[in-house]
Amino acid sequence: MFDYSERSDLAPYACKSAESRGRKCHEASGDPRPMFERDRDRIIHCAAFRRLEYKTQVFLNHEGDYYRTRLTHSLEVAQIGTAIARRLRLNTDLTEALALAHDLGHTPFGHTGEEVLNQLMQGHGGFEHNYQSFRVVDQLEERYVEFDGLNLSWEVREGILKHSSPHDVPTNILDEFLPATVPSIEGQLINYADEIAYNNHDIDDGLKSGYLTLDLLKGVALWQRMADRVRLRYPAIDDKRLVARTVSALIGMQITDICETTWSNIQQFGIHSLDDLRRVNRVLVHFSPEVEAENLALKRFLKERLYRHHKVDKMRVKAEHILTRLFETYLRRPNLLPPKYHRRIEKNGVERTVADYLAGMTDRYALDDYKTLFETFERV
Repeated sequence: MFDYSERSDLAPYACKSAESRGRKCHEASGDPRPMFERDRDRIIHCAAFRRLEYKTQVFLNHEGDYYRTRLTHSLEVAQIGTAIARRLRLNTDLTEALALAHDLGHTPFGHTGEEVLNQLMQGHGGFEHNYQSFRVVDQLEERYVEFDGLNLSWEVREGILKHSSPHDVPTNILDEFLPATVPSIEGQLINYADEIAYNNHDIDDGLKSGYLTLDLLKGVALWQRMADRVRLRYPAIDDKRLVARTVSALIGMQITDICETTWSNIQQFGIHSLDDLRRVNRVLVHFSPEVEAENLALKRFLKERLYRHHKVDKMRVKAEHILTRLFETYLRRPNLLPPKYHRRIEKNGVERTVADYLAGMTDRYALDDYKTLFETFERV
């Protein structure tokens, strides 16, 4: 007989499927898997997750097969997140579910797409990709007969809504999810797993593209400290392997720093249960002050040297033009939307329906749709 029970070694402050607040819609299911494990699997099998393969991280998908996409980024966040969760005896199923879901609502063309849609939706509720990820799992996925969305557990839905990063500060937290209260520790650690993943893979992709160089990175203390350690161990190492080993060392160091700092906070504030966490109501997961300062310097470097690189800016201008033109066209002519979106207009309004349609596009689909609408000799 297979054992489907939840891990027995979870810490008392970890979330447990058996203690979940449950799903929005009751399900009569004989599935013996723990609830958070089932949530993770529902996310992996949904259409929005598959589309992440062709959504931009920094570089457009067609610029090369090497560069990260939203899908590979989400997988890296899941790996880093579960590594942290396992050391702290947190729920790895919940952590993985949150990591894999955190970008489901992301637009094509990366954060440029999000900024453009938010500007276009001013006066109509704006656009925030965390809230859009929530809408994807709560309403927009169409896989089940009994309900729209994926009908995920309260804990996963809370973690998606409260995901926070330098690009996204949650603003649309529903009263059901305790807006003034910190999320679970699993939810908190995803914020940092996300940051560790994108900082390090953006360095890797930036070097591969030639927009960054190892000489430029010598001025970044955090990178250089790790690179010096690698060179000390492997004096004859070539540049390609140096980059790979330095990225690995940097991720490992940051994971260790997060775990040690978080464990210290758990002890300091006497966190023995989820009730303790909600009562103390503090973010327990963060870097130590020293690593936080070095990490901020790394982020400033990436912003100045990579995200504002003139070739990345050219892609940003193109993305702004494409999404703005598509939005304005569908707003004027909503009959051009696919039939299933016509049914949503009455419920959500035409602006939100158009935003949902555009946000669900991959980079490639958006480019093709633009050509179909505006290039005279392109087939419809």
